Amino acid sequence: MLLIHCPYCEEERPELEFRAAGEAHIARSTNIAAESDEDFEKFFFIRSNPKGVIFERWRHIHGCARFFNAARDTITDRFLLTYKAGEPKPDVSTLSSEGGPAAWANRPPDQLNEKPKAKRSTKGEA
Repeated sequence: MLLIHCPYCEEERPELEFRAAGEAHIARSTNIAAESDEDFEKFFFIRSNPKGVIFERWRHIHGCARFFNAARDTITDRFLLTYKAGEPKPDVSTLSSEGGPAAWANRPPDQLNEKPKAKRSTKGEA
């Protein structure tokens, strides 16, 4: 079972409580009626499907029911980060799986819903 961290509930929940809602950070046209049929088709139906990190919208359908965004690696199916809808898109180069991902599969029962430990900053320390 894959556990996904909901940034609103601030806990990890089973994947069965969530639904994928497509690609995140899609820019909508300010005048959709003026779009050509080809451009509208590209906007409405065509999405990127990169190999590697992708930004997606998810909904915690059987929890708080809110939408949030996630950075997920399509190769490993590992969630690198989840963040609230409306927050800016994180820089891909800063994402890493070190320090624990936003979701884990097959975690021991004693580690379920365990809050991640804060990383210590080494900036400015002598």
